[in-house]
Amino acid sequence: MTPLYPTHQLSFVVDKPTPKLKELKETPTHRIYLLGPSTVSTLELLGAILGNPDTALALLARFPTVGEIARATNFELEDVAGIGHGGVARIKAAFELGRRLLVSSDGDRPTITSPADAANLLMGEMSVLEQEEMRVILLDTRNRVMSIQTVYKGSLNTTMVRVGELFREAVRGNCAAIIVAHSHPSGIPDPSPEDVAITKEIVAAGKLLSVEALDHLIIGHGGRFVSLKERGLGFA
Repeated sequence: MTPLYPTHQLSFVVDKPTPKLKELKETPTHRIYLLGPSTVSTLELLGAILGNPDTALALLARFPTVGEIARATNFELEDVAGIGHGGVARIKAAFELGRRLLVSSDGDRPTITSPADAANLLMGEMSVLEQEEMRVILLDTRNRVMSIQTVYKGSLNTTMVRVGELFREAVRGNCAAIIVAHSHPSGIPDPSPEDVAITKEIVAAGKLLSVEALDHLIIGHGGRFVSLKERGLGFA
């Protein structure tokens, strides 16, 4: 069966080599200003955010990847020497700005043409959640994102998920379609029988409400996700 929207492959950016601490102390923000943020390493970016390369180095020693930093609690971040309340706030602000950029609706709303498009929109935040969340992407007739709603938080099972809740805002906003997504904190996005069962209910409800359910995504770690639509699970 031909997918509803064509598939695209995820692309991955390889981090630049980590500079020596001496180099960071000389020009952490100056290098970013002159060369651009995409040309420098994660260590340099953190050094610019925190204002101290030694603190950035200590942070990466404790949390070696960006994903681990994003998943860390305020208390865990403060436990790194030199960060404090202000450093935690700057780190959280940087992640939040990135998230808001992805869902910005200022005249240039993202258009979803593939499962990868939808997953990339959600991956940055949902892949680092420590508990399950279910979100709904609301789309117009051209598959442009109208908004993203968080519907459930905590351990999810088919008995607690009320399908009507997933469509509530879509019906209110006269949306043409939705994409449902939920996270697997284990990091493994394999669909369970319950995931397939709830997908069938979502698809059936969408037909009754004239709001098409385009897909159900499961978000894992490390850029991994599963589209139940692509796998033909729950979609007739």
